[in-house]
Order: sequence, then structure tokens, then C-alpha cells
Amino acid sequence: MFAIVESGGKQYRVREGQRLKVARMDQEPGEEVVLDSVLAVGQDDDVQFGKPYLDQARVVCDILEHDRDKKVIVFKKKRRKGYSKKQGHRQDFTAVKVKSIQA
Repeated sequence: MFAIVESGGKQYRVREGQRLKVARMDQEPGEEVVLDSVLAVGQDDDVQFGKPYLDQARVVCDILEHDRDKKVIVFKKKRRKGYSKKQGHRQDFTAVKVKSIQA
């Protein structure tokens, strides 16, 4: 069984037992979080979308850790002008493990 959920403005396709990185959440590691914004639920070829089917759908996850992603280098340059700028960025994330999908 899989579900498509929305968290932090992004959409993820998840299965039970899967570990994924989502945008930073306020809960502490070890806590349980429920993702209510389920967009689709399916199993093999049977997929359900929309309001009447997904009003009660939830995805229950455990929070594993908070961390920061690898550094992304942003480099800007204008040729023949002597302009170059190098900047780095590390995105905060929360690692979660999907416990169950309740449809």
C-alpha cells in the first residue's frame, strides 16, 4: 500500500516502513506525528483520489532525527566584468519513518 502526502509544501510517495527526509518539523525525535494531508491512497492498480475517499486517511510517522543536508554551492559569475560570488547553503530537514497508512 502506498500514499501520496503533502508536508512542507512538497509531495511525497510513501510506503510503510519507508524512511524519508521532510522539511524541518517542530516535534522532538522519538515523537509520533500524523500527516493528515493525504492526496492519494493506492495498492497496485487500485488508486483512490479526492475528498469522499480521503477524508479519514492518515499517515502515522515516527520522528527519527533533525539534521542538515549536504552543502549546495551557489556560484555566480559575470564574464569579463571581474564579478564572482560564491555562497553555500545547507537545508534543515527532519528524518521520519512511516509507521502506518490508515485509509
